[in-house]
Amino acid sequence: MEEVIQIGKGVSFSHMFEALRYEGPGDKIKLPPSSFKELSDEGALDKGPMYFRLSKVSNRVPGATQDQDANEATCCGVLEFTAREGSAELTPHVWNNLFQGDSPDVPLIVVRYVSLPKGTYAKLKPEGVGFSDLPNHRAVLETALRNHATLSENDFVVVNYGQLQYKLKVLELRPASSVSVLETDVEVDIEGPDSVLDNVDNQHVLVPLETGKVESGGVEEGKFRYYKFLVDEVMGEKVASGLANIEVKIETDTSGGDTDIYVSRHPLVFPTQHRHEWSSHEMGSKVLVLRPRDASLVSGTYSIGVYGFKGTTKYQLSVTIRDVLNSQRIGDQASASSSVDVDSVVCNNCKRYISSRTSLLHEAYCVRHNVVCTHHGCGVVLRKEEAVDHVHCDKCGQAFQQREMEKHMKVFHEPLQCPCGVVLEKEDMVQHQSSACPLRLIVCRFCGDTVQAGGEPLDARDRLRDMCEHESICGSRTAPCDSCGRSVMLKDMDIHVIAVHQKS
Repeated sequence: MEEVIQIGKGVSFSHMFEALRYEGPGDKIKLPPSSFKELSDEGALDKGPMYFRLSKVSNRVPGATQDQDANEATCCGVLEFTAREGSAELTPHVWNNLFQGDSPDVPLIVVRYVSLPKGTYAKLKPEGVGFSDLPNHRAVLETALRNHATLSENDFVVVNYGQLQYKLKVLELRPASSVSVLETDVEVDIEGPDSVLDNVDNQHVLVPLETGKVESGGVEEGKFRYYKFLVDEVMGEKVASGLANIEVKIETDTSGGDTDIYVSRHPLVFPTQHRHEWSSHEMGSKVLVLRPRDASLVSGTYSIGVYGFKGTTKYQLSVTIRDVLNSQRIGDQASASSSVDVDSVVCNNCKRYISSRTSLLHEAYCVRHNVVCTHHGCGVVLRKEEAVDHVHCDKCGQAFQQREMEKHMKVFHEPLQCPCGVVLEKEDMVQHQSSACPLRLIVCRFCGDTVQAGGEPLDARDRLRDMCEHESICGSRTAPCDSCGRSVMLKDMDIHVIAVHQKS
């Protein structure tokens, strides 16, 4: 009992509970109502946030004392006192750290009240590679730790980034092996992982790719291989002015496999079939020219996702910033400005302008060898032997070769289900996940964190200001005005400054 009182600094609370699991973030557990009464009587509520040390009880038999040795311990906070009597409900974080690789039939734990010092330093190490590729990954980790009250050495912290999940092991803490992370500034050091890129499979890892160099690789059907490359400011200005193009080229072998290319500019780190800025679905080898939608957003880091559409495919990938020749642009202008000769006539078959002197010979040859596609809006002239392979999609009207139609229907017109539950075709799904999906990731304009956007805000004024649900709630927090000290909601701060402090 003296040991318990010393750990809790005068508060004696140590009980054995049956551990139950409940879905929730962070490390805050639920205890039964009787625990609240006992802690209140002990004066724990007057000492600030409550922390507990949880120990897994091993080889316990009925009637054994609570002083029996326990192992595999971790620390946590408390969320509420609503668990049923005799049990403690643990979040996945606490459960997985306490019962690592072990699932007992009747999990028993000892819960002790403890007093923890405020943490000043923490060293963490990702379990696999890829975490450092996230944009502003330290801020992502900080956001995840906001759901935690404590950290303990040798525990694993799970960081979610959209649908991706990363595990980081706590290697070192100061000033103790278990610390509080509430209302304190903790210096965080992230150590590099032990994994090597070549030995990592089925992970979201960005392999560096230098412009002008060829990278060889392979991808299995239904999986991605990711790469990243950098466009500096000098090259970015050149591309924005139209003097150069960014070309992504992939050459595949002829073993029967096929790939697709998806490209995005950070902060969208891992492009997918649903979320990307550029894509190419041609069969075999292909070249994708990246035409920036915003001339001011060209320089930066880009990600390439090579997707295995069919079979296992070996490929060679390269990125080139290719100059646009003046002769090409001059030739285009010349052809556009060229005029039709006055003695030309229109061929009745191919609809081209032909010199009147040779029109009869041309039409005789054209009718025997060429045919015009009669699909509405097409009108392309084909050789008769090629016309059999020329088909149009019944849904979108695009023209393809017969062998490409199956892939086109699967990629563009097969219904896809978004994690939020919406079912759409590819083009609509890309638009949905980039601008409307409540699960899409955004950088909040108020807190600066990368978070899920949520749905539309309830406040009509926030909808007019193009806010999402998270920004509407996050922006409702108040902060003192720098000029007058008055508490103003963050989302109204710009209006307050203009209306109150801007000089006429």
